[in-house]
Amino acid sequence: MSFGDFNKRLMENLLDLSAFASTDYLFVVDVSGDELWETYLESFPPGTNEVFRKRREHDCSCCRSFIKQFGAVVAIVNNRVRSIWEFDARDAKYQPVIDALDALVVSRPVVDAYVTKEAKHGTRYSNELLFGTDGVNVRRWHHFYVELPAKFVTVSRRSESSIAAQLRTSKEILKRSLDEIKRDSTDTVLDLIAESSLYKGAEWLGPLRAFRTMQIEYEVVKDKDLYCWVKSREIGPMLSRIRNHSIGVLLQDVAGGMDVLNAVKRYERIVAPENYKRPKEIYTKRMVENAWAQIEELGLVDSLPRRFARLTDVTVNNVLFADRDAVRAMTQGGILEQLLQGATQNRKALRGVQAIEADEFLQDVLPATTSLEVLLENTHARNMVSLIAPVNPDAPSILKWFNGFSWAYAGNLADSTMKQHVVDAGGKVTGALRFSIQWNEENRNHNDFDAHCIEPDGRRIYYAKKRGYTGELDVDVIHPKEVAVENIIITKPVDGLYKFLVKNYTQRDGDNGFRAELEFGDQIYEFDYPHYIAHKVRIPVATVQYWDGAFKILKSLTSNTASRSIWGLDTQQFHRVSLVTYSPNFWDANDSTGHRHVFFMLVGAVNDEQPNGFYNEYLHEQYLKHKRVFAALGSKMRVSPDDEQLSGVGFSTTRRGSVIVRVNGNRMFNVLF
Repeated sequence: MSFGDFNKRLMENLLDLSAFASTDYLFVVDVSGDELWETYLESFPPGTNEVFRKRREHDCSCCRSFIKQFGAVVAIVNNRVRSIWEFDARDAKYQPVIDALDALVVSRPVVDAYVTKEAKHGTRYSNELLFGTDGVNVRRWHHFYVELPAKFVTVSRRSESSIAAQLRTSKEILKRSLDEIKRDSTDTVLDLIAESSLYKGAEWLGPLRAFRTMQIEYEVVKDKDLYCWVKSREIGPMLSRIRNHSIGVLLQDVAGGMDVLNAVKRYERIVAPENYKRPKEIYTKRMVENAWAQIEELGLVDSLPRRFARLTDVTVNNVLFADRDAVRAMTQGGILEQLLQGATQNRKALRGVQAIEADEFLQDVLPATTSLEVLLENTHARNMVSLIAPVNPDAPSILKWFNGFSWAYAGNLADSTMKQHVVDAGGKVTGALRFSIQWNEENRNHNDFDAHCIEPDGRRIYYAKKRGYTGELDVDVIHPKEVAVENIIITKPVDGLYKFLVKNYTQRDGDNGFRAELEFGDQIYEFDYPHYIAHKVRIPVATVQYWDGAFKILKSLTSNTASRSIWGLDTQQFHRVSLVTYSPNFWDANDSTGHRHVFFMLVGAVNDEQPNGFYNEYLHEQYLKHKRVFAALGSKMRVSPDDEQLSGVGFSTTRRGSVIVRVNGNRMFNVLF
């Protein structure tokens, strides 16, 4: 066989390789041109590559250049390296040569993509002039030469080396992604997108599905390195480098064991720190399955359904006071609802009201009380509370305490204290003066309310200048996702006037207002502004004077003292108390779980809000690893309405509050918490 025919077989093999559907790209293995060239020369059978003139017959500068530049080029077909030398030469002289070259090439790893702007490689032939007695003759020498199909030739203006470097980087990042990010992490993020819990998540749905398909393939493929070389070329740099995108950061955080909520928050800060507003609690299908598996394993399925507590649920041991009808209900299972209502009361008109600390009232007055009434005031709207009981009383408790009972304040809150929300948000509550605002308590007011303080010299503390010369704004909420608070703490007061106000910086969807608190001198002053606030409108809350080391409120929002209905009871009237009890976390002589509350259950109080069955604040520690799912379960398993419910007003012993009570029909106390 002539060398020309041998080269023709090489060209045919290259075309055959390019015909494979999976072969759209060429690669380079880790072998030097010199090693290839030496293998080529030494592999000819004896007597077929003898010295011709000064060098061996096949020791050709044109062929040497081709082998050094193109001899290490390979294709990857069905996850296997195929060299350009793998073909039937149909000649005993050349077959050992290409077999040796093929064996050498396929034994080495792929190290680069082959990038070229030239379609033609090598030299087809060269002519040699021979001068003889018969004149001048021309001798044609054939060499290695191929013409690449167009799909292997780049038309980019960038250099081949820079393109190859980019492709190499894409491959390495893809392999690292597939090695480090497991399929369950991708499933978690896909679940978040399906639940619409991920900002701009839909934009990543297609790429993530493609990435998950690659993860499945990667798990079973034999040569993972070859797989990544091919896939990185097929999918392009965007998906190959998914690890370096914002969604890749989320995938890595989840794969690394970070809490899903924290991982999503980090993703949100990258994607849209100023725009994102989550519609609901984050949980995924996998998280639900894992949580439900533990719920079933621990026999807690019957512990989840919740309902309003009734008098018949409460034992006498956990009651501080019960009127005669309540005692009859607890012992006989019935209830007489005889509402004793008097004329509308004006707090200022009350005479003979004795102030008394709550502990003293509970220990010294209540044990001798036979009838008890509470003056329900407008300021008690946020103190309204309901006892919640398990539907299945014999089921094990999922709560930190053992009796299975819980409670819910108005607004579907676990606790009514604004101060605690400030602490939870990272704000300071100790200082000379605290000004806090709270809104979005029912998740229906996503406006951007801003707390402002104008200091005595006229300078302003607010979102754009959080630190003043006497205090600072340390909690700033832009997009409320739950109960929202902002907080200004004055730590170094100076003489003069402080003006506190609230501005609706961005009107979105809320049609109600806010609550505010001023705290100084061990007193908390509450203000309620329930009205609609237009875009950019400022609402003055209070003007406070600091003089001679003390604060004094000069003017403020006026309290609405007109009677209104709260949970079916008219305010500014006395209402009969059926029983007084501590919060369930202090029942049965328990005194070490959370804050203690005192509940005055009122006859006729009917909670119309359908509160959560339970809150994460109440869960036993062993279930907190599934807290996202339990938060969702608590919100979905709402308590059904019940006319015989135990509802009334509640007060935390850790915050300031007061209630006027009438004992035995004639004696009145202002109970201070």
